[in-house]
Amino acid sequence: MSKGLPQRSNDFSAWYNELVKKADLAENSAVRGCMVIKPYGFSIWENMQSTLDKMFKESGHKNAYFPLFIPKSYLSKEADHVEGFAKECAVVTHYRLKADDESGGVVVDPKAKLEEELIIRPTSETVIWNTYKNWIQSYRDLPLLVNQWANVVRWEMRTRLFLRTSEFLWQEGHTAHETKKEAEEETIKILDIYTKFLEETMAIPVLRGIKSENEKFAGAVETYCVEALMQDGKALQAGTSHFLGQNFAKAFDVKFATKEGKNEFVWGTSWGVSTRLIGALIMSHSDDRGLVLPPNLAPNQVIIIPIYNSKEDYKKCLEKAEEINNHLIANNIRSEIDSRENHKPGWKFSEYEMKGVPIRIVIGPKDIENNTVEIARRDELKKEIIKENNIDKVVENMLIDIQNNLFEKAKNFREKNTKTANSYEEFKKIIKNDNGFVYAHWDGSKETEEKIKNDTKATIRCIPIDKKGDRGKCIVTGKDSERMVVFGKAY
Repeated sequence: MSKGLPQRSNDFSAWYNELVKKADLAENSAVRGCMVIKPYGFSIWENMQSTLDKMFKESGHKNAYFPLFIPKSYLSKEADHVEGFAKECAVVTHYRLKADDESGGVVVDPKAKLEEELIIRPTSETVIWNTYKNWIQSYRDLPLLVNQWANVVRWEMRTRLFLRTSEFLWQEGHTAHETKKEAEEETIKILDIYTKFLEETMAIPVLRGIKSENEKFAGAVETYCVEALMQDGKALQAGTSHFLGQNFAKAFDVKFATKEGKNEFVWGTSWGVSTRLIGALIMSHSDDRGLVLPPNLAPNQVIIIPIYNSKEDYKKCLEKAEEINNHLIANNIRSEIDSRENHKPGWKFSEYEMKGVPIRIVIGPKDIENNTVEIARRDELKKEIIKENNIDKVVENMLIDIQNNLFEKAKNFREKNTKTANSYEEFKKIIKNDNGFVYAHWDGSKETEEKIKNDTKATIRCIPIDKKGDRGKCIVTGKDSERMVVFGKAY
């Protein structure tokens, strides 16, 4: 296993890029801006998927699938939506290639031009609301609670693995409701699900809030978000839940017959998280030695490595490793043995340290004699000798402790790097020198928000909904401000 990550303190970006490659998570593809998610990286995404999918289904949502291609005319039906996504759209204009006699290659067949150009989905509101028109006639058809696991394409110019790629994986929920109140409640329900998932499964503390008018989703009335703070002091939008009002229902003429026999437009929501969460996972917990995974998401929670000097030792140690491995698996612990003989133990230690496996168990001849094992935890890089007959309880408790430790460590980091600015000069100084989250008063205008962004590159990450703020004066204009908002530089 190759060693030597750049130090986070010297070059956070280089550290991140190298870690993604050396931990065997993903690599750049032959298509510029796209990535190949390798098996280890995809297994982390699968664990995210399975946990979230269960949470969605427990709250009444069902999965469906909608087309990858969207007629261009659909996108133009909701004015804010088309304006928000137009610059990122990939467009299909032809459906066939033909041999080129001059070059010996292939060219687009000009006779095979599509009657209507197709957009490769950047998001699915338009094609889904066009479909909902056929599904919804009466209040009896509501609420409609649908989720989709899919890929989307947003043609990015500057890309980074997991954080921003031209194609990425995600889930997108799209729901339709009888009343405004029900749709607003759905929006918050999903925000609660995302919060619970990020904090309890990913061990990442988040701020919950509403996006400003400038930052909200194109086509939404309100965008709710969860914001996380990475180890370099930059914010990362970890998930969004949008209250769409009746915007898409009106754009696609989706009406329903009410209990009173009237025809009304339905109320909608949409919401999603993506493979960007793997980037969040890396940047929240990992260190200069490699990936650090919370046990609730780790593909392998335990790796068992036999150490031996002879074939006889190998056989004995492997038998003991298999016995312990089977015992842990029987106790619902994701455990695996590395029995490869073509790599030395030191190489294996480095490999699993780089891959962030929460617990490493080592078994040697002396351990068999003494009925012990060596156990090491990745989060603190500590190891100890324990009795083998108590191993399941020790491992179970250690996994819980690692999960909690990672959350508390990330929470303490966020608190240490959250400041309050009472003047614009103080604000600019904090953003320039420290990054992190900054609470400050803002007068609510787009002009002031744009000035702050142009001056400092900081944006309003959210208007908090869990923390009530006192009225004050805007740090830029001195005008009245109802409450403090959260600023930060972001990915």
